[in-house]
Amino acid sequence: MPKTITPTGLFTDATLRKTQEITADSYGSVWIGPSGEESSGEAVARHLEGTAALLDKDGWSRVTTYFRDRDEDQASDANPADDESLAVKQMIRAVLRFLHDGIDLDPRRTLDSALHQVGEDGAHGDPDTARVTSGVLDRLIQAHTGSASARATAWSERQHRTHADITALLRAGARFARTYGPAPQAT
Repeated sequence: MPKTITPTGLFTDATLRKTQEITADSYGSVWIGPSGEESSGEAVARHLEGTAALLDKDGWSRVTTYFRDRDEDQASDANPADDESLAVKQMIRAVLRFLHDGIDLDPRRTLDSALHQVGEDGAHGDPDTARVTSGVLDRLIQAHTGSASARATAWSERQHRTHADITALLRAGARFARTYGPAPQAT
C-alpha cells in the first residue's frame, strides 16, 4: 500500500537510487523531450531549481486559483449593468474601474504551471526540459510512494501537501538529475 510521508526527510538517497532503478526500467528515455533531443541532468536540475525559485517568489498553490478571496465587505450584489439610470460613459467607467481595481489575480502557481512557466521564460529551461522534468518528478514520486501509477502533479495536489513538500520534491529532483542524468553533450 502506498505510504503518506511527512516533510522531514522526505526524499532520501535510497529514494534517489530507487528512482534511478525505475528510470532505467522505463520504456524509452526519460531524458529525451518532445524535440527528440536529450536534456542533460544539469539542464533538468537548473529547470527544477528555477521552478523552486519561482514558487518561492510567487507562492505555491495546491490547485489553480485565478482570483484571490475577496473580503465580504468588498463584495457587492449591485451590478452596474442592471442600473438603467447609468449613462454609457458611467458604465464604461465602472467597467474600467473594475478591471483596474476589482480583479485581484492570484499570483500563486501550482507545481505544473510553475514547471511550464520556467520552460516558457527561457532563463532556466525550455519546453523540452519542462516535459523531461515532469517525467523525472513522476519517477521520483513513484519511488517515494511505492506506486507505479503515482504522478508528481497529483501528489502535489493532495490536500495535506505543503509548499515545503513541493520544495523538497524539486530539490530532490535536481539532486537526482545531477547525480543520475546524462552529461551535457559537447558542442
